[in-house]
Amino acid sequence: MKILLVRSPRIKQAITLSDFMFSEPLGLEMIYGVYKEKYQVEIFDMMVEKQTIGSKIREYKPDFVGITSLCIDVSKVIQLCKEVKLFNESIKTFVGGTQAYLSPESFFSEYVDGVFNYTNKNNLISFINNDDDIPGVYQRKNDFKEKFTREKNQYILPDRTSTDKYREHYSYFGYKPAAIMEFGLGCEKACNFCLRWRIEGHVEVLIDEELTKMDLKNIKEQTIMFIDNDFLGSREKVIRFLDIIRELRIKKNYIIYGSVSGVLENEDLLIQLKAIGLKAILIGYETFSDDELQGYNKSATVMDNIQASRILKSLKIDVWASFMSHPDWDKKDFKLFRRYIKNLEPEISTINPLTPFPGLSIYKEYKERLLFQVDDFEKWSFGQLVIKPSKMSLRMYYYQLLLTYFYVNFAVNKNTEMIRKYGLRNIYRIVTGSFQGLTRYLKLIIKS
Repeated sequence: MKILLVRSPRIKQAITLSDFMFSEPLGLEMIYGVYKEKYQVEIFDMMVEKQTIGSKIREYKPDFVGITSLCIDVSKVIQLCKEVKLFNESIKTFVGGTQAYLSPESFFSEYVDGVFNYTNKNNLISFINNDDDIPGVYQRKNDFKEKFTREKNQYILPDRTSTDKYREHYSYFGYKPAAIMEFGLGCEKACNFCLRWRIEGHVEVLIDEELTKMDLKNIKEQTIMFIDNDFLGSREKVIRFLDIIRELRIKKNYIIYGSVSGVLENEDLLIQLKAIGLKAILIGYETFSDDELQGYNKSATVMDNIQASRILKSLKIDVWASFMSHPDWDKKDFKLFRRYIKNLEPEISTINPLTPFPGLSIYKEYKERLLFQVDDFEKWSFGQLVIKPSKMSLRMYYYQLLLTYFYVNFAVNKNTEMIRKYGLRNIYRIVTGSFQGLTRYLKLIIKS
């Protein structure tokens, strides 16, 4: 039995962070770990590969093809499944990932045999065994009418050797190669624009400690990005991590997602994290407006953001800040926003328009102002405007975004310092990604 696990290629016209943060397909590595004991399995990462799916199918001749997905990938994933079926109708196709969890009906297609709403070891094996009524899996042979209680994805030890031939490509901003892993699942912050806590849960739970230790030992890369929603979510969590790293005597570069409140409440622990290798924090400052922060269900204020930025600056921990532009901003707001970013002085900044994904509470709030239909999947990338602006034309809004993009990249981001830290080659890659983002915004201005 041969199984091919696929990550679909980038959507060229989409504006995403993949030009800066290109991570390994962690979910596929977990599935590989489940299947490898009994079957012949291979991961085919089309974000790296030049080979087409048709060519790969002819070469590998799999019995099953599984494809992971995000929202913007739906049309491409179904097209890939179609190509598989046209080559050999008997090959069973199955899909999973974020979109399959949030909106599994997106994949109810004649070319898809199974849609994994969530994954665990049991349902992964059951699908290969062609079982009926598998919890967590909608199957075409049952007209996708299965009924089951929704559960969370099981965190399974990933087999990182499964992506050996691709690992040199995986990166996080200036760190390449870089691995990703999770230390805890879930997030108690519950920001109303965020998908992650809806997938992993509102209560944070630490991953099994022995599994974590094994994963840390297996990672060969010098840099690890922890993709927990908020690595600084509790003092107990951070202290346990510090204990594990000291016990294992691992010396690496660490990057984390952290909240403003986590920075303010754990300055002493950040000093210890810095000592064991913490290099950077990805932090959501989001906006210059307290009213907007409150509307996003953020607990921090603008002054909290500024205080956190000063703490991180004093500790010499790099800040990779994320911001969201609001659809009700006018030109004055964009100007205040640019001034605010300058005041915070992050090393790197990313800016995306507010995106009310279906299933989020804010989706209903902006439903009548959407520029695209829900099934126009490729438009739902974080970088593309989805909500109609209320105080300026679409073209002017994109112009303001472009102006802000230029300002951030050439007046705020610490380019000289970044070259010193990450080297000219990595900075060239980041600048190239920035240029591609600028080009896409220019095209959107012309189209609008």
